[in-house]
Amino acid sequence: MWPYLFSLPFVLAYGAFQLYPVLYSFVLSLYEWNGISAKTFIGIQNYVHLWTEDPLFIKSIMNTLIMMAMFIPITLILGLLLAYWTFNLTRGKNMIQTINVLPYITTPVAIGFIFSYMFDWQTGLVNLLMMKFGWLQEGFYWLQDEWSSRAIIALMVIWRNLGYFMIIYMAGMTVIPQDIYEAARVDGSTGFHTFRRITMPLLRNISVFLVVTSVIGGLQLFDEPKLLYGGWSGSSQVGGPDNAALTIIWKFVDESFISNTRFGYASAIAYSLFILIVIFSMLSYRLTTSREDRR
Repeated sequence: MWPYLFSLPFVLAYGAFQLYPVLYSFVLSLYEWNGISAKTFIGIQNYVHLWTEDPLFIKSIMNTLIMMAMFIPITLILGLLLAYWTFNLTRGKNMIQTINVLPYITTPVAIGFIFSYMFDWQTGLVNLLMMKFGWLQEGFYWLQDEWSSRAIIALMVIWRNLGYFMIIYMAGMTVIPQDIYEAARVDGSTGFHTFRRITMPLLRNISVFLVVTSVIGGLQLFDEPKLLYGGWSGSSQVGGPDNAALTIIWKFVDESFISNTRFGYASAIAYSLFILIVIFSMLSYRLTTSREDRR
């Protein structure tokens, strides 16, 4: 009896604050409810309307996937290269690790303020530098262009997560036996050949972990676009210019608390996102692992 009694507080807390809200959210997705009036049962109409009659939801999916395609490969490649370079340093390793990890522990509000200031069309540092070097004749509306806004959000994610990727890869490099590198040096392998033939294959499991978690986190992208267009740039815009920065989570929050209070419809968005996360996580795992590893 005692093991069950000791685990009971956690089980009760988990059931009350996590399991019950998740199940209730699914039930709520089958209703039309604004939080005040009585609930109206409509079956799967929220899901039908979401996938067939809501172009903003489809656009939010496309925006999220486009930005993921921008920042996931770049962060993986730069994180691996930076980790390999830092790992082989003899001096200054701790300082470089600290500098690269600082953005990861920086609050999202500060990150939104920094990038909004940098890319402001009047006083932004980017425009000032580009005009000083003659690359631009006048300030460019970085935050009001469809593709540049997505690129800035991707840059924010890369800048924030690069240090985390570097640390994870360096942790993997520390467990690679040095005998393998010594044997490779005896056989005449040096430099990039050793990195490509030994280091990268032995870090495959870590790369799979980072890809899958990046896909899950990317589909839940919210902080960067919301803070970039949440008032720091001079005006609060839901979804950014022409909704180019609207992500799935931002669409969910907008339908729940900002533009509407359609809690049933927002619950349908949440469960649709859950299905997308499962599908893309399985796809990313199968694409990044070998056939032998999946057996």
